[in-house]
Order: sequence, then structure tokens, then C-alpha cells
Amino acid sequence: MLAEGSSPPPPEQYTDDVLVQENLSVPVPTQLSTLLHQQGRKRKRAPVAASSPAPSDPGSASGNPTELISSRADLSSRPQLSISRGPVFVPTAEGSEYYKTDLIGVNRVGFRYVPAGINPPGYTQPCRTIESNPTTFRVSWEDRSPFITVTKDGLGLQGGTGFRSARCNAPIVEGRWYMEVKVVHGGGEHLVDGRREGSHVRLGWGRREAPLNGPVGLDGYSYGYRDKTGDKVTLSRPRPYGRPFGTGDVIGMYISLPPRREANKKDPLDPAHIKRERIPIDLKGQEVFEILEYPQSKEMTSLMDYSGKSTNFSSVPSAPKKSAAGKLPERGGPMNTTKSNAAPLRSLPTLADSRIAFFVNGECQGVAFQDIYDYLQLRQSDTSRKAKEKKRTREGVKEHRENPFNDGTLGYYPFISLFNDACVRLNPGPDFDFPPPPDIDALLTGKPSEATERNWRPTCERYSEFMAEQWALDALEEEEARADASRAAAAEKVEAAKRAERNKKRQQAEARKRAKLAVAEQQRATPAIDDDRFSPMSAMVGFGQPSPLRHGTIYDAGEGSVDHSYSPAPTFISNGDFQGGQSGYNSDAMEPDEIGEDHGSAVRSSSYLTLPQSTHSASRSPQESASLDLPRPE
Repeated sequence: MLAEGSSPPPPEQYTDDVLVQENLSVPVPTQLSTLLHQQGRKRKRAPVAASSPAPSDPGSASGNPTELISSRADLSSRPQLSISRGPVFVPTAEGSEYYKTDLIGVNRVGFRYVPAGINPPGYTQPCRTIESNPTTFRVSWEDRSPFITVTKDGLGLQGGTGFRSARCNAPIVEGRWYMEVKVVHGGGEHLVDGRREGSHVRLGWGRREAPLNGPVGLDGYSYGYRDKTGDKVTLSRPRPYGRPFGTGDVIGMYISLPPRREANKKDPLDPAHIKRERIPIDLKGQEVFEILEYPQSKEMTSLMDYSGKSTNFSSVPSAPKKSAAGKLPERGGPMNTTKSNAAPLRSLPTLADSRIAFFVNGECQGVAFQDIYDYLQLRQSDTSRKAKEKKRTREGVKEHRENPFNDGTLGYYPFISLFNDACVRLNPGPDFDFPPPPDIDALLTGKPSEATERNWRPTCERYSEFMAEQWALDALEEEEARADASRAAAAEKVEAAKRAERNKKRQQAEARKRAKLAVAEQQRATPAIDDDRFSPMSAMVGFGQPSPLRHGTIYDAGEGSVDHSYSPAPTFISNGDFQGGQSGYNSDAMEPDEIGEDHGSAVRSSSYLTLPQSTHSASRSPQESASLDLPRPE
């Protein structure tokens, strides 16, 4: 495990000429573990090309690579650094003092990177802002074009092919600041490899939105000073200003900004509010914050229109290309792209009483720019805000979002642009080759001044202030994260109680349902009782009385059976038919012997059927009816 502020591991070399590629698009530990899994061979270490400015780690040379790789899988096992490991310096040529930087996240179009460190246990936020060596005001390792090479102290810069730029590592947001830049090679005098253009330098101040692949003054986001003609330039429009400068000259850069504006607490859309939008990632083995760079506004880009025509129209190209079928496209003239619901252009605010001036070898060239544009973002329109609110991030994945507020890095940076092999060296102070007067504003405005102490500050003092501001924002973010975590825990507790109550009610309902099903199942399993007392007709006839439907059933009058001769069955008098002929139990159906044997019972039975039914027969039981001694008919 690497110690705090340690250097990154040296480049690794594998057997069979399997080398670790530079500028990997995936984190170094992941690539290393993949190669180790595929090769399954012991790695051999290659000599380090150049040392890192960060303190070296005594245990890194003999450490176990497997431990380093496994430590990357768990965030808590990563080393907690206060100084970034990078960069690793790779010399551009043998014996050169200028180096390329490796193992850092160099800013690219649309994104920028800031060194990050793992927070110790107990923090809600996983990472915090850290520094990189040397911890002084210098050119930023990350915020520069990769074609700009640097010295190890971050104060020397050398260009490549074409105009490329670099920003320093701390912005100016208010007050009066001064620094010097010495031109080592420039002014078109230094020719290398037979190039006609020579080497040129442009110096000035630029905002975050200014591109790094072009010179200062390319657009309205930066203000520059040219070496060849001495012109001042912004929006790519050079204007006469001062004297030309070249190799050996020392250029003083001065900027004066009004006090920063405090955000309106009652206005949540005020761009002056401080809000960060950054995501910690692992980039080439180093923890960094990836940030979506502030985009250029259409209001600023509209200032670059040189035609003077309305920007709502676009003309057809003068030399249209042939289509695949060989036919020329139709020419319909200018195409109107005006939208009826297009949002109007917002006004571009400026900083009142702001000034930019330059000195050449201590000689003041006057005010180059004044009332420059405000470095804060333009106020977000309601239409764009509502359109962005409709977008939803994927669940479990944090995505980048445009930040319409100040993230603490807005301001004007010293902006250095080099063409071809131009070289410069920065001097942020406090000691200068040509110290300016104590009151530069009085010199610029022509007002007399009796100030004996300087009212401006060297830019070297700005770095410590800027880092203190960043750490204060880290503390504020940690406090807000803990408050959000507490609120989330309380909301989760309430939601858990609601879920428990819902589960309890659901269980009770299921228990009641199961009880009902059990009762119904028990009723289905109980056998039915075959008793006339429980028949539906018993309720109409009367409890305990035989059913009146018994006349349609043949009963066995055997021994021990009940005599139903007094059953209230219908007689032939009521139906108009002789019942004995129907039932088969009359005297005509019997044999002569049987008539003599049971003549009395038959007579009694037939005589009973002809008698009118007593009104109390329905209330007698069959046993009581059988015991009655009825008179025999004559």
C-alpha cells in the first residue's frame, strides 16, 4: 500500500513484449489484473523514465503488485493521500528541461479533472480535494493542452505545433493582482526545423470556457496581448495597443476585478450560488474528480459573427457537394431557421470598474480592456430549466449534469498561449524583475496617488487562498451530506414503520381468510343428518311430524316397524279414485285365504281410509294412532 503523498508505481513490462500502454482508457489496476490473468507470468519491472515531484515511497519499489491490485477493489483499502501521486514526467528529448506529464487526467473537450483523495472512515463523502506537487502557484498539470510541455516546477512552458494554451492553477475572482512572464523564445525570431512562422507568444487572462486548443483572445472568454504586433485581441479582433515584444522581454500582467457579488438567498436561480457537480472516478490509478466543463453560451458565440447579418439565417454552401447518385441538391436560397418559440438572447453582464493592463520591461502599456465580461454563468431560463428537470438519471447511476451555478472555480486565470516552439517562464512573485508602482490603478487612470504601500498582490498569494476555499467547500458538502443522510434515515425509519404496519394488516387479513376457509372446509367434511326433522318440509308441517310425501314411498311393515295407517295421506274421497287399487294393498288383490286370515285388519284399514280425518290426527304420533281402539263397521 502506498504511503501518503507517494509516487505512482513505475511503468510495468511483461514477458513476451506485453507492455502497459500509455494513456489507457480504463483504470490501470483493472488493466493490470486483466493482463496478469491472461499471461499468468511474473512481471518484470522496467527502469523509471523520470521521477515524480511527489515524495517517493520506500516500499513501492519492493511492494507486492498483487496487494496493490487487490486494494483497488475496495475503496476503504486505498491509500488516503493528501498529495496527488502524479504526474510522472517524461522528457521530450534527452537532456531537455521540458517534460510531458503522464498518469494525470488532462482536460479534454467538455470535461476537466481535479485531483481527489479518499476520505478517512467516518466521512459521508467518499473523496475530498487534494493538492499536487509543487503546492504553489504555477501552471496546472491538468488544465492545459497536452501539446504544452512543462518544467518540473510548473513555471516553464514550451509550445508545439500550432497555437496551444494553458491555464494556471488558481483563478482571480476579486481584487488587484500582478505577475510577470519572461519570454524565452518568441516574437517570431526563433526558427526551428526551417519553419517560416517562427515562435510566437500571446499572454492574457481567460475564463473556464476559453478553449485550450487555440490562442488567448480567440473568443469573448479571454483577453490577450500579441507579441508580433503588440495588438490587444479578443473575439479574434486585434486592435492597436502597445509595443511588440519578443525574446528576452518581461511582460507584466495586471488585472483588477470588483468585489465578488454575493448570491441572493431569496433567489434560488441566482448564478452566484455555490454548487458543485463532480463525480469521483479512478483514472489511471489515481482518484480524480471528473467535472462537466462549463459550455459556451449562444449569446457569446453570437458575438463572433463577422457578417453582420442576422444569426437566424444560414446560407446554402457556395460549392455544394454531389450526392451519391450524382445529382446536385436543389437550391432554394437562404433557409429561414427562425423558430417562433425560440428564447430571446440573454444580456451579457460585465464587471464594472474592471481593468486589464500589460507592462513590457516595466513600462506600462495602458489599459488594454476594461469593464470585461462577468465570469459567472448566465441566468438559466425557465424553458431550459424545465427541459432539464424532465430528464431523469438512471437508477443507481450518477450522471453528469450541467451546472448553471458557480462551483468555486470560476474566475479569470492567467492564460498562456504558445505557437510552435515558443518558450516562456512564469514569475508569480513576490519578487519581480520590474516591480510596478504601489498604486497601478492610479497610473492607469492618470490620477495622482500618494500611496506608499502597494494596493495590489502578487499572484503567488492566490494559491493558498484558493485551496482554503476548496477545502471549505469540501467541509460544507460533508455537512450537507450528513444532513441529507440523517433526513434519509428518518424518512426510511418512517417508511419502515409504515411497511411494518401494512405487513401486520396483511397478515391479519390473511389469517382471517385462512380461518374462514378452515370453517368452510370443516362444514364440507361433516356428513349430512338424514332425519325428517331437519327437512325443509318439517318447518311447514311442524317439528316432529312425518313428511306428507311418505305416501309415494313403499314401507316394509315388518316386525318392529311403525304402523303408518293413520298417515295423513290423501284418500280416494279427496282425489276421486280408489286408493286400494293403486297401492296394491286392497282386498281384491289378495288371495281368498289371505282375505280370511286378515279380514279384520283389512276392514279396519279400509274403513279408516273412508273416515274423515280427525282434526287432532296431525298432532298424534304413529304409536298413539296404533293404540286407538276404533269401532269396527257393521
